[in-house]
Amino acid sequence: MTEVDTPPRVGAWTRFVTARPRLSLLVALVLTALAVLAGSGVADRLGAGGWEDPAAESTYATKALEREFPGSQSNLLLLVDAGDASVDDPAFAARAKGLAARLAGERGVTGVGSYWQSRTPALRAEDGHEALIVARITGDEKTAGETLERIAPHYRGAHGAVEVTVGGPVAVRHEMQTIIQEDLTRAELIALPVTLVLLVMVFGSAVAALLPLGIGIVAILGTNAILRGLTELTDVSVFAINLTTALGLGLAVDYALFIVRRFREELSTGAEPLTAIGTTLRTAGRTVLFSALTVAVSLAAMLVFPQYFLRSFAYAGIAVVLLAAAAALILLPAALTLLGHRVNSLDLRRVFRCGCPPKPAEEEGRAWARSASLVMRRAPFFALGTTAVLVLLGLPFLGVRFGTADDRQLPSTSESHVVQQHIRDGFPGSPGGGLEVLAEGRATEAQYGAYKERIAGLPEVLRVDGPLVKGDSAYFTVLPKGEAVDDPAQRLVGDLREVRAPFDTKVTGTAAVLVDSKDAIGERLPLAAVFITIVTLLLVFLLTGSVLIPVQAVVLNTLSLTAMFGAVVWIFQDGHLSGLLGFTSPGSVETTLPVLMFCVAFGLSMDYGVFLLSRIKEEYDRTGDHDRAVRHGLKRTGGLITAAAVILAVVMVAIGTSRVTNTKMLGLGIALAVLMDAMIVRSLLVPAVMRLTGRATWWAPGPLRRFHERFGLRESGPEPAGAREEPARDKVGAPG
Repeated sequence: MTEVDTPPRVGAWTRFVTARPRLSLLVALVLTALAVLAGSGVADRLGAGGWEDPAAESTYATKALEREFPGSQSNLLLLVDAGDASVDDPAFAARAKGLAARLAGERGVTGVGSYWQSRTPALRAEDGHEALIVARITGDEKTAGETLERIAPHYRGAHGAVEVTVGGPVAVRHEMQTIIQEDLTRAELIALPVTLVLLVMVFGSAVAALLPLGIGIVAILGTNAILRGLTELTDVSVFAINLTTALGLGLAVDYALFIVRRFREELSTGAEPLTAIGTTLRTAGRTVLFSALTVAVSLAAMLVFPQYFLRSFAYAGIAVVLLAAAAALILLPAALTLLGHRVNSLDLRRVFRCGCPPKPAEEEGRAWARSASLVMRRAPFFALGTTAVLVLLGLPFLGVRFGTADDRQLPSTSESHVVQQHIRDGFPGSPGGGLEVLAEGRATEAQYGAYKERIAGLPEVLRVDGPLVKGDSAYFTVLPKGEAVDDPAQRLVGDLREVRAPFDTKVTGTAAVLVDSKDAIGERLPLAAVFITIVTLLLVFLLTGSVLIPVQAVVLNTLSLTAMFGAVVWIFQDGHLSGLLGFTSPGSVETTLPVLMFCVAFGLSMDYGVFLLSRIKEEYDRTGDHDRAVRHGLKRTGGLITAAAVILAVVMVAIGTSRVTNTKMLGLGIALAVLMDAMIVRSLLVPAVMRLTGRATWWAPGPLRRFHERFGLRESGPEPAGAREEPARDKVGAPG
């Protein structure tokens, strides 16, 4: 195709992105190839932790114990099974002691202990047929994982009469990391072909359907390269790579859907391709930009939290959103310039139309217009009814219990899960999951003894071991009576921190990390909420020029998430559908997950809200008729938003097929939130509320109105032929 000079009537951005379309696509291809190289192996450099607050007391104590007492915190457990015999049988005990001695000689392993050395009751199963060898693998997550891979095959399995299974926190993290990588590959193999089929159904044209997939692949590969670079500077969670795939594909589809659909609308009016691109970028293009900003703002709120698990999702999410928007606003116009009318080529739906002509564009949205009219005629009923249903679906969240990610995130058949389940079911206390108390400051033996007695007197304490003294530091190990992170164990953390001592004390351990993480999230949650609210209000005001619409958007978007949060508790915490979905319920929700899910789902809800509101605003500016504008907005975007939501839900459900419970919860929960927002909130609640508020919806005080006239977003473009349902009046617009 011969490149033509850009007509003067199109804007500067259109001239820029269409001036050298072949060159733009070639540069993008080269950069994408470089991104593949730069991002290769990124999953191997990501961590499986990140739930702790780096500034917390428990984190300080953990690092101090690692430094002063390297063997104090076991992260490797060997479950030794005697079968029908007793672990105290002399021949069996000799074999087990030999394994422990051999483990102590391994490079990177320290603090090896066992039941046969210490005779600690907590290391022996109550039935006498199993016992534990405990150790610590030193180094960071990556180093510890490599050490585990090297030594585990030499201990796992049968050693004469001794049967060994490998578990412990380091094994849980390593197994989780491996499973997530495998599941992500499977999710991509599911999502990509299904997405392509759905896009063909939406567009008809195979050529048009391939464009969003291309944009998504560019965004995903580019973000992987960015994450690979970030691993050189900071810790990044392996869970973030799932969000990269889901958002990269989902948002690229969203943005490309709206741009390609608007481009095809303009072509259908008889506009030349370059003119159609100019109108598309002035309207749908600007909306895509605003939408990307609102999603990025929601994800950026996670940067206020100290846990690198949450911050990783902000890094990945912001990168993939901005790359998806950039690709949609730069590469997509270049591709459309080259394709022109051929964007409609290869209409695969002709097979199913049996020779019938395609449905006119005007006909496609009439069902949505009729639906909007019905809702607006019964606005109070739909507003109250929909709100009541959403609130009802969210009620289970009132019973939420927060916990920490443990082995139950993994399939019940995974080795490290099996080990920990045996410990929970058959061992007294919580071996490997106790609390450690770090004592700093010179003290006498009598002072240590008195402090130990006070700890032992606490109601939730099963036993106290120690102190182990080194210089001016010492530590005690405290085993709670119940599980490592249940409510009594969390209360015990507070009790331990209140025990009087003649030296400084710091408490760590799984329950202490959970308590500190909950405190950190609770402390910063208001700041994140205020940040999201204020910036969202500002962006939606710049889009609409209204004071009321931004408030409505924030409230309705939040309301749309109630079903997601209710389902999280009812399904994943309480265990309903656990058999069908294939997971083990831990009886709690990991502390950071609701924050993550809110930020992601709120951003996606705003994504759809911006697309709907921008089209309503465009029509209101053109006609000045509020009710007509609402109907027209739904008519033009209702089907498109629903299609985009279904495609994104497919991607999230593919992510939700993961065998790791947190990833399953994230994928299925956000899929539910997206569908509820598109099919319930956008189609029922928004038109009902906007009908109730009427023309007051667009009110703004004078100073803010003038501010919007100067800095706000104004969209206009030639209306497709036949779009007018009544004579236009009070036409308002501004060139793009």
